[in-house]
Amino acid sequence: MSTVTETKSAIEIKKAWQQVQEKSPNIRIREAAKAVDASEAQLLATMVGEEAIKLKPEWDAILERLPELGRVMSLTRNDTCILEHKGAFEKVNVFKRKGHHMATVLGPIETRVFLKSWHAGFAVKQQKGDRLLTSLQFFDHEGQAITKIYLEKDSNVEAYENLVKDFTAEEQSQELEVSTYEPEEYALQLNSEALLQDWANLKDTHDFFPMLKNHKAHRHDAVSLANGRFTYQVDPNCVQQILEEASKQKLPIMIFAGNKGNLQIHQSTVRTIRLLERGHDKKERWINVLDPNFNLHLKMDLLHDAWVVKKPTKDGVVTSVEFYDANKDLVVQFFGLRKPGIPQNEDWMELVAKLPALEGGLVEN
Repeated sequence: MSTVTETKSAIEIKKAWQQVQEKSPNIRIREAAKAVDASEAQLLATMVGEEAIKLKPEWDAILERLPELGRVMSLTRNDTCILEHKGAFEKVNVFKRKGHHMATVLGPIETRVFLKSWHAGFAVKQQKGDRLLTSLQFFDHEGQAITKIYLEKDSNVEAYENLVKDFTAEEQSQELEVSTYEPEEYALQLNSEALLQDWANLKDTHDFFPMLKNHKAHRHDAVSLANGRFTYQVDPNCVQQILEEASKQKLPIMIFAGNKGNLQIHQSTVRTIRLLERGHDKKERWINVLDPNFNLHLKMDLLHDAWVVKKPTKDGVVTSVEFYDANKDLVVQFFGLRKPGIPQNEDWMELVAKLPALEGGLVEN
């Protein structure tokens, strides 16, 4: 559920954006949106008729056409973490069941798509210096970016043009209505004994989210409640250690990051790890993976807490490391690469065991 909010007109937003750009010519659209108190989608909508085209909200059909584009760059982010993959959308499956409207994308680009949050889409062509950036961009009900898909040099441009032609919306107004999400309803007091018993009885990692829903438990609250039994806290700066050790060992890992509308997944090794510190006091710290077909950009100074989380399954215990921001929102998760039916990688377990634990002790396997 969402609530429509009063918004500025496109003319007001466009004027404010121009003023911001005059002061900061290189400002990114996400930061500009915050500066003018509007959403990124509303800023982009002011480019309709020039650099942007509104798309029909036929998200299922659009997703199913993405493999036609060939090799692209897929970007999914939240305020703290950005994942970028280069490759193809090889297999797209859209399904509706039990009240869920979802899609899975498999291949070099892998995502889990939550279509109930999709609200607006645009085809965009922007000149950046000597480069023409051609993309499809999708946004949620609040106007926050869900995912962006950029053409590469060897992408199928004809397929892109045909897709845009087939899904161009009749209405091409620069106005865009956005709405706020209704706050999630969580239990005021968790039944800790029942929750931990259900946790102990998990058979698959995919059963974890339904378990949280069944107990009306916020994920961070559940993880905190399980401290000492299924979870323990580690220094959030250990994300650098995870990436550097995985790179050194050539250890395949899984990285999950996303937002309300899309969860993008990395399933391979990481190679080139770089730490970037900005600002006069170097308080802005980014850890980056800069590989040919995969980039990660994680703003470490926004990481508030981190937890090692253990989930029983029929294949043995599966261990992840989860990072949260100051709002207790999940930012990014790390796993050792594994497939159903295969036990957890011993090298991954050893890597996690060496992470600096905070007071509270470790968990018995």
